[in-house]
Amino acid sequence: MLTWIVLAVVLLPLVVLALAVRPVLTRLPQLRRASVALQRRAGEAEMLRETAEALQQRAEGVQRQLDTAQQRLALIKAKRG
Repeated sequence: MLTWIVLAVVLLPLVVLALAVRPVLTRLPQLRRASVALQRRAGEAEMLRETAEALQQRAEGVQRQLDTAQQRLALIKAKRG
């Protein structure tokens, strides 16, 4: 009788643990795919951020050129009249 009690005390928690872990183990492939997709999107976001920074720098350069052109145009207009 004592053997059955010991077996029940040992096996019952193991069965409960197995039942609790089973849903997680069945979802592991989905979680791996989601992780890969998330990493890919993070890489794409990083590339977009770098592109946006480059475009920002280019826009600042164009703005400086525009400012210079406007100053020169103002000088030319001032000389004419």
